[in-house]
Amino acid sequence: MNFFKIKTSWSNAEFILIKLCMASVYILVGSYFHEFFENYYSVLIAVFIVTVIWFVYQWLKKMKSQNQ
Repeated sequence: MNFFKIKTSWSNAEFILIKLCMASVYILVGSYFHEFFENYYSVLIAVFIVTVIWFVYQWLKKMKSQNQ
């Protein structure tokens, strides 16, 4: 399947809708399953920290490669 090989470019403004969509679903799921996720706060925070560091590293690497 070549669906995942198709490349598109999006501006930051165009990402507002997808970010708003994802954020609203996260809030909905988090509020609905609040008691369930309460036991996993430390794991969720650890995953968040690791993914933020990974994302920022990839972003900076991409910016550096585009400037050369």
